[in-house]
Formats: sequence, C-alpha cells, structure tokens
Amino acid sequence: MINITLPDQSIKQFETPPTGMKIAQNISEGFARNCVAIEINNTMLDLNRVIDQDASVRLITTRDKEAIGILRHSTAHVMAQAVQKLYPDAKLTIGPTVEEGFYYDIDMPPVSEDDFPQIEAEMEKIIKAKLPFERREVSKQEALEAYKNEPYKTELISELKDGTISFYQQGDFTDLCRGPHLPHTGMIKAFKLMKVSGAYWRADQTKAQLQRIYGISFFDNKELKQHLHLIVEAKKRDHRKVGPALGLFSFHEEAAGMPFFHAKGMEVWNALLDYWREEHRAAGYVETKTPIMLNRNLWEKSGHWENYRENMYTSEIDQTEYAIKPMNCPGGMMLYAETQHSYKNLPLRSAEIGLVHRHELSGVLSGLFRVRAFHQDDAHIFMTPDQIESEILGVLKLVERIYGTFGLEFHLELSTRPAKSIGSDEQWEKATSGLKGALETYGRKYQTNEGDGAFYGPKIDIHIKDALGRTWQCGTIQLDMSLPERFDLSYIGKDNEKHRPIMIHRVVYGSIERFFGILTEHFAGKFPLWMAPVQAVLLPINDDLASYAGDLKKQFEKNGIRTEMDDRAESLNKKIRDAQINKIPLILTIGEKEKESGNLSIRTLDGKVTYGIPMEDFFSRVRGHIRQRNLELEIF
Repeated sequence: MINITLPDQSIKQFETPPTGMKIAQNISEGFARNCVAIEINNTMLDLNRVIDQDASVRLITTRDKEAIGILRHSTAHVMAQAVQKLYPDAKLTIGPTVEEGFYYDIDMPPVSEDDFPQIEAEMEKIIKAKLPFERREVSKQEALEAYKNEPYKTELISELKDGTISFYQQGDFTDLCRGPHLPHTGMIKAFKLMKVSGAYWRADQTKAQLQRIYGISFFDNKELKQHLHLIVEAKKRDHRKVGPALGLFSFHEEAAGMPFFHAKGMEVWNALLDYWREEHRAAGYVETKTPIMLNRNLWEKSGHWENYRENMYTSEIDQTEYAIKPMNCPGGMMLYAETQHSYKNLPLRSAEIGLVHRHELSGVLSGLFRVRAFHQDDAHIFMTPDQIESEILGVLKLVERIYGTFGLEFHLELSTRPAKSIGSDEQWEKATSGLKGALETYGRKYQTNEGDGAFYGPKIDIHIKDALGRTWQCGTIQLDMSLPERFDLSYIGKDNEKHRPIMIHRVVYGSIERFFGILTEHFAGKFPLWMAPVQAVLLPINDDLASYAGDLKKQFEKNGIRTEMDDRAESLNKKIRDAQINKIPLILTIGEKEKESGNLSIRTLDGKVTYGIPMEDFFSRVRGHIRQRNLELEIF
C-alpha cells in the first residue's frame, strides 16, 4: 500500500504505485486536466513519474507560479522541434526559460522575424498533435552515442558526471533535458515568437555565433494578448527613445556602454542624488569618495582578482598592474582601516556614489539598463555582531521610504552561498542566519534563492515593480564577514580587546544609471514635478510680452523652479503642444491680462487649466509641492 500525503495533510492510499496523473485523477478528472507536474518531497517531477513509496506530494496546476516555467520550457522544445523540421541541418545547443519567456540558441543560417510565421505554423502542428513528453534515462556512453552527430549536445554531455542522463521525446524529436515537462504539447494554449539575435556559444567570442530565438507562451490566450499589449506600452516608454527625445542622455559608438548625460538629464540626476543625500544624512550615514583605479595587490587582497578578473578593465602604470574598480568595497575597507575604532563608534555607516566599470559583451549592452560604466550608491556599514539585525532592519526601512517616494512597490529575495565563494562555513552560516532573522522581524514575505549569493556573502535582493508590472532588481543588502578578515579590520570591544567587525554592503538605487532608465519608463518621461528637468515653461503670446516673461523667469528661478521661456515666433497652440511633448509639468501662458493683474494662468500636463492664481500663492504652493516630493501634480 502506497500512502500519498497531500498539502492539506489528507492521505490517499493506492494498492499499486501511482503516477502523479493517477493521483490527480483520483481527486477529480477536471482537476487532473489542469495539472502540469507534481512536487514529490520538494522535488519537481513529471506527472507520469511512478511513486513507489510513501511520499508527500503537491500537484502543480496551471494556476501555480511554478507552472509557467514548465510551460515555457516545454514550448522551447516545441520550437526546437519545429526549427529542426524546417532546417534539417540546424544544430541545437540549449533552450532555457528566462524572465521574459524562453529562448533557444541554435547553430543555423541567419533567420529574421519574417521567418517566424513559418516556424510558428510548424509549432501549431506539433501542439495540435498533443504529443506526450516522454522521459528516458540512459548511461552517459549511450547518450554520447545517440548525439554523436550533435557537437553542442556532445560537449554538454561530456561535461556531465557519469551516471544516468535524461532525455525528453515528443514525437520524433528528442532533446537532452532535466525536465520536468507538460504532460503533452496540447497544453500550450498561446505562444508567440518575439525576436531573434546573435549569441556566441557559451558567451565566448572565439566560438560559433548562434541564432537566439526568443518566445513567450501562456496557458490562456487572454494572457498572451495582455502581454503583447504591455510590450506595445513598453515600447512607447522605452528609455532609449524617450530619454534622447527629451534631451536627457545619449549613447555614442566612441564610448559603447558608457552613457552621456545632457544638461536636462543632469537635472534629473541631481534631483535623485539630492534626495538620496537627504535621506542618508537623516539615517546617520557619512559620505566618502575613493579612487577609481587601484593596484593589483588590493584586488588580490579583496578576492576580486581571483573571482572577478574577467569583468575588470586593467592598465599598467610604472610597471605595476592596476584595475579600474568594478566595485567600491575595497576602497571602503581602506578608509575604515585608517582609524582604530571602538565599539562605542559602531555602527559606522559610510556611503559613496562611486563610479565603477565592468566589462560587458557588446551584445548584451542595453541603454541604461546594461552599461559598462555606472555609478553605484554604495554604502558599507561596519558593526558588532549584536547590531546585525537592527542595521539590516534600518536599511530595509530606508529602502521602503525611498522607493515609496517614487510610488514603487517591492518584494524581497534572500540569496544564499554560491558554489564559488570565500569565507568559512561558520561565517556563512552566521551571516545567513543574521539576514533571515532580520527578514523575519521585518515581517514581509520573501523567497529564497539557494546558491545565488555574492561570492563574499549572502544577500537580500530588493525587486521593484514599475507602472507596467515589470520587476527590476535594484537594491541589495549583502552581509559580509570575509572582507573585514581579509583586510584585517578591527574594533576595540568592551573587553578592551580587538574584535572583527561585521560588514553590510548595500545599495538602494543600485546602478543610478539603470534606476534612471527604470524611472524614465515608469513615468513614461512625465517625471514628478520635483524631478522634472524643466518644471515650468513661460509662453508669451506675442513679442511685446517677451520682456515681461523674461522677468518672470528670473523670479521663478529665484524661487527654485527650473524654468524655460518659449518666445519663438510660433502659434500659442504649437508652443503648448511642444511643451506637452517635452513633458513639462507647468505650462504658463503670458498675456496682457496676466501682465496687468500680476496673476498666473497655469496648464498642467493632464490638460487642466487654472486662471488667476496670485503669484506669491503660486510660488508658495509649488515650493511646498517640490519640497514634499509629491507624485501627483495636484497643486491648484
């Protein structure tokens, strides 16, 4: 008798070993039709897997969050099958799921989006056939024999440990895969191929360039339509178009991956940093600055030379190797080591807006989202062990205040020790426990990503959600017990002995460039008044009023309002339209009536017009609105 325990702790008994599908059908046929996989003792498996001993199970349905990844990986197999049908000489590599769907890297002649309808039509045939995904397990030698004509699969198999290797087959197509997969191809209800790009095998420029075909899939056609609608909206908000159109920033081949910020972009930049500094001063941080280039000895001491060398830009000065910093941490360690600290001086919260450089392949550069040169709003908090929880809580509350100012929601993820790391098991256990304890006290739900921590310590990643529902990892909190030891940092404790401080690395904006890009898309270029590069524009209705408008402009600027005047020989309607295109929050028409009364007529971007506002009342309200950093432009 096999006892199966369900999540509600009810037990179902089977005289013979059941499959996951049989368990689902035992509950109800309707329920079984919506099941995609089964979790057995915390391991995700196919529904046709036989369970030959007592087990706790959870049936994964199309409504569960895990289901979408299984669907999309299955769709990737269907796409690969379709491609091989249409392009018999195509050689397959890997086809993983990613945040935006799935892709498959294929060694084949170049394809374009014009080829997608033909591939999609072939995929439709495979889906309509409702081909079952069947798992097979063979020895490594058998796998090598089966894939002797597939060089990329052979390479992957060769690197696997000896033992059984799993494959999945649907119809006449077989692919190397861990699984699990859908019960059959017919469960793919809605899909679309999205784009194609080039990708080097294993991201190595010396190896073959492959065709990377991206796609998306859902269990429901409505979800696909909604997703495609969001893509259209995202294109309208694309910071790579909005930013240059508003004169905020630009990109040039002479400095690939290194953005140029224009005068208007710097107004937004400085508004972000002014707010950042205000919040950090209030939270007890001091601001520091460290050199952009440091010699190899320091990077060896920090562990970056061994663990991060391939991403660093280097140079030789006076026969000594130097590296442009990819991170601010080592400089922060040196600053701390300048002084002997007492437990009475801790915690020490030290922040830096540091310019860092990291080598990224040209193919992955993407506007402000993926760059080679960027500024991090780094901070290093040095503390005693008993201060860990309170300091992490302090950072979380700071993050909550800052993101809330931009109207951004967020969720938390805890990442634990990766395979490549420094530090002892004891240090990692203590650091991870410290983060978990703080998260439990903070009270928000969080998910755990095993093995995804930094090489020097576990971390809390903070993912924000923008106006389109997309999530972005920006803030991070990393607890580090290794670098203080490598740099021999210490403080004098209550016992008058030297002790090793615990350290937090943390960012809130993360990459300021990336955060800038995210906000550009989040607000679709319509920044809140306090951030807007131009907060008000004065539109004199004729040349005779230009002098008066010029005097007004000086008054606006004295009141801290970033103001432009448009005295072009254009119609008033065109000037208003251009101001709206440029997303200027306050548009003021200057006519004879306004000059005589000294009052103002204001049009906001939502089209609302308010007449006869006394000037001092206007200045008072606008200054207060900017000072409070309100999101909504509800002033009058």
